[in-house]
Amino acid sequence: MWIADKWEDYELLDASDGERLERWGKYVLRRPDPQIIWKNSATHKAWNKADATYKRSSNGGGGWSKNTLPATWNISYGELTFCLKPMGFKHTGLFPEQAANWDWFSELIRNAHRPIKVLNLFAYTGGATVAAAKAGASVVHVDAAKGMVAQAKENAALSGLADAPIRYIVDDCKKFVEREIRRGNKYDAVIMDPPSYGRGPSGEVWKIEDSVDELITLTSQLLSNDPLFFLVNSYTTGLSPAAMQYILGLKVVSRYGGRLESEELGLRVSATGLAIPCGASARWYRK
Repeated sequence: MWIADKWEDYELLDASDGERLERWGKYVLRRPDPQIIWKNSATHKAWNKADATYKRSSNGGGGWSKNTLPATWNISYGELTFCLKPMGFKHTGLFPEQAANWDWFSELIRNAHRPIKVLNLFAYTGGATVAAAKAGASVVHVDAAKGMVAQAKENAALSGLADAPIRYIVDDCKKFVEREIRRGNKYDAVIMDPPSYGRGPSGEVWKIEDSVDELITLTSQLLSNDPLFFLVNSYTTGLSPAAMQYILGLKVVSRYGGRLESEELGLRVSATGLAIPCGASARWYRK
């Protein structure tokens, strides 16, 4: 398991009975997590003192209750700063476990000693975009949600990257990739974090299990002659990291060689010292 264990402004305090207890800066949140199928004593003193609790509705969806949070606040990870905004469907605008990937590809970018152009697909609020740009890469940031792209710009500015070489594009990621292929554009690195389920602009249904192979196949055509890395993330429990690694092997290793690895992403629970699973990643890199 790749564990994001270098945070100071984020802490997973406890995990029990389908919930996380988390510290985001100076605020404590309780949020549901379906992978927390165990029950422990849940005696951490902050369980009953959380600043906000996300409760699911019997009709679907849910919302924040006992909410004493500000509308936004900032937390930092090293040189990176992010604006948090509690949203519907329990999100805060950041996935802290992804810091394990930020550290990994930031080192690759810094050690490349050449200009690196990164394509970040399904880029959300720009955690990976900001990390790659801070490491010295130019980044094309693509997401279909205008609000998420606006928050990515804000995160870049907070991290001192307002004038960094980042292009922000609001678009359907697959259609953007298809246009980039026709244009002949190339990238030295790809990051993609496709959703488990969604609908396209014309109402078409997206399921990652049905679509990830085609997406990787298309996107691999955008790699330059000397690519640096290809990272695929998933939060779908039915899609194993080894399956994503196998696809990268078929589409990328067959052409470029290089190395493959895959693992679950994790966060360590302060109350127990154990790590919980928080998604998975497959990585290809050329060494």
